[in-house]
Amino acid sequence: ADGLAMSSRNAYLTETERQCAPIINKALRAAKEQWLETNIPESSSKVDMHKIPAKDLAATVRQVLNQESLVSEIYYVSVDSCQTMQPLSEVGSSGAVISLAVKVGSVRLIDNIVLNDIQQNGDI
Repeated sequence: ADGLAMSSRNAYLTETERQCAPIINKALRAAKEQWLETNIPESSSKVDMHKIPAKDLAATVRQVLNQESLVSEIYYVSVDSCQTMQPLSEVGSSGAVISLAVKVGSVRLIDNIVLNDIQQNGDI
């Protein structure tokens, strides 16, 4: 319920590190919100939505992570196709998966969030 990914590595976090680790989920959710705001349908038609550069989504994740001093290293932030897991240059209504690896204190943590297909699912 604290936003941490389910991982055995969480046991290695100190209490202070565990309290700051939800910044990872916050960072991923900030990028998802940015993508959703870009892809809100202007009408009920199923037209192709706007695309957002993948680098902008990654920058949002990094910006949020950099707010927490206990995030001592960002190994990677990746924005990839849900179908192929290949890097994307831009993300539209078909979505993507954003994954990351960071060091919180001395513990390497990984997490991801899926940006769902808006046209197919209708909601997130």
